[in-house]
Amino acid sequence: MRLPVRLLPLSALSAASTLLLTGCFSEPGPAAGESAGGDGKRVRVAMMNPPRSGLSPLSDDAFKLSRWSAAETLVTLDEDGDAEPALATGWQQDGRTWTFGIRDGVTFHDGTKLTAESVVRSLTRAATASPKPRILDGVDLTVKADGDSVTVTTGTEDPLVPQRLSSPQLSILAAKAYRGKTVSPVGAGTGPFELTDVNGTSSAALDRYDGYWGGRAKSPGIDVRFVPDGTARAAGLRSGEADIVEAVPVSQAALLDEDLVTEVPMPRTNTLYLNTGGGPFEDPSLRAAAREAVDAESIVKGVYEGRADVAKGLLGPALPWAAGLRKPVERVRSAAPKGKTITIGTFTDRAELPEVAQTLQQQLQKAGFEVKLDVREYANIESDALSGEFDAFVLSRATILDSGDPAAYLYSDFASEGSFNISQLSDRKVDAALAEAAATRTGDARRRAVVDAEAAVLATDAAIPMLHERVIQGDAAGVVGVEHDPRERALITAATYVK
Repeated sequence: MRLPVRLLPLSALSAASTLLLTGCFSEPGPAAGESAGGDGKRVRVAMMNPPRSGLSPLSDDAFKLSRWSAAETLVTLDEDGDAEPALATGWQQDGRTWTFGIRDGVTFHDGTKLTAESVVRSLTRAATASPKPRILDGVDLTVKADGDSVTVTTGTEDPLVPQRLSSPQLSILAAKAYRGKTVSPVGAGTGPFELTDVNGTSSAALDRYDGYWGGRAKSPGIDVRFVPDGTARAAGLRSGEADIVEAVPVSQAALLDEDLVTEVPMPRTNTLYLNTGGGPFEDPSLRAAAREAVDAESIVKGVYEGRADVAKGLLGPALPWAAGLRKPVERVRSAAPKGKTITIGTFTDRAELPEVAQTLQQQLQKAGFEVKLDVREYANIESDALSGEFDAFVLSRATILDSGDPAAYLYSDFASEGSFNISQLSDRKVDAALAEAAATRTGDARRRAVVDAEAAVLATDAAIPMLHERVIQGDAAGVVGVEHDPRERALITAATYVK
């Protein structure tokens, strides 16, 4: 549907927000905020995006499982993005093969034991899925058990295997999770919290798993409510109905007690993707005209109220090394749009994006384009975006979400065979630069190759980076030990509790 330009009276908006959140955390079970065992308060969380794939770990829903500490991977990442042991105790490389030692004494939530065979089952299911988890885009991966260890072999030598295995989409689950074509994480993870109940796209519940290998969690459980409306999420923190609120909209942050709001620069870029595969933006000179028309600074000031950073490239201040390696990019000269009609798509789940699209509409119309908007919930628009139904698409995209390394994001979004190629880009120079980055060993050389690949993408004008977002999270005064993770992998851990 087309975006309606309509303002609600403040009273109506407040009432709507209250209705959206009323009763979120008062469903059948323990008294509000208490555990069934009476040993403390449960953590009440208001999350932005509902599950899109029934919480399957092979989808983006995996990051919810990670943020709830329900499912775990062989490897985790430290603050610098370097790999650290998790369910694996260590690893060694021999050419194309990596050997991972599997931690002893770990049990799944159904009581079965973590073994090399269970690791092989989970990783093989991910590697043979269709579509694959995006961290495995372009990766030919086979997994075998070798006693108490697991060997992971890739088609070509891959220096990023440990980082890849840190992706929540490669979580290790019990055998009961795999039934036919579906994967259900209910009661099948290894984390300090067991997923016990999922109520469609409205709520989920987790209980503490006392058999957790890393030690007993401080909170007895987690109650999750999915609240796409940002005003309603923020209202939950103000009213005391939620303990933790993720993705507080910029417009709501100023209305909250500043002591309850944490703002962290994050590796997330707000980008205007242009469809290079057909329509007006198949013409590079019109893509250049669109780039020249975009005024990112006014978007940061007007829409984000200064709570974002103007983009100089696809990789932002959360990766400080990128700016120092970046060089000027040679681009095609622009041509006059002459009234070319374009349709920009975006989604409502991130509260700022519809307003960003409206601002872009004005900027591009001023440059000579005729611009239409198509704004829906993300679940109802993603497939159209990926199939090239829009001339342009506004997307807030995490750039190191999966591996801690931006090469995987660049491949997924801009390689000819990338699974998230909204721009429909197919460019030999870009593909070559991405292949070079992927093959380079971790360290300074790889960082230089990644920036070269970024430059190759920017030279095509297939994507116009506008700004780098900051995560705004709301935590009630009694919350202790909650994570403020720029990668959006961690939120509630074994150390999190409510006073």
